[in-house]
Amino acid sequence: MNIYLDMFLTFARMGVCTFGGGYAMLPILQREVVEKKGWATDEELTDYYAIGQCTPGIIAVNVATFIGHKFKGVAGGVAATLGVIAPPVVIISAIAALIANFARFPVVQHAMGGVNACVVALIAASVIKLGKSSLKGRLAVGIFLTVLALAFLLDVSPVVLVLGAGAVGGLSGLWNGKKKEGKA
Repeated sequence: MNIYLDMFLTFARMGVCTFGGGYAMLPILQREVVEKKGWATDEELTDYYAIGQCTPGIIAVNVATFIGHKFKGVAGGVAATLGVIAPPVVIISAIAALIANFARFPVVQHAMGGVNACVVALIAASVIKLGKSSLKGRLAVGIFLTVLALAFLLDVSPVVLVLGAGAVGGLSGLWNGKKKEGKA
């Protein structure tokens, strides 16, 4: 199959399942893009999510664009982006046309409550899986716990958190590099 069509269709399947936003797409991305296709690693996926949260736009679209571009350049980025946005555009257009007529029904409200609960569970499972592969060493665990506390307790901007965590990690790398140079 043509690689660009494959990218489009792979991301289109994910686009159908992005109820709840880009975070809900994470388990599908891990399975399809990391495990099945090998277009990215778990570490790269974590990086793309972090960058996607800091850059303008929708996280799912940003991540798809990053993965497509990394694997097949600009054309891959375009194929992945179009794939991930096409299904939601169609679905949202259909829902928007119907929602006013059905939103007041309790069964619809309860169905959406069930979908929301599922999305939270999928996000939690993805966070645990990413944590196992990404939180290596005391510094990473310390950064994670600090960011978690700042996000929950002080509602600090994700941009500030990602930039701050990157700065701490970078400074730690510089510090450790200088310590090794001093011992050599």
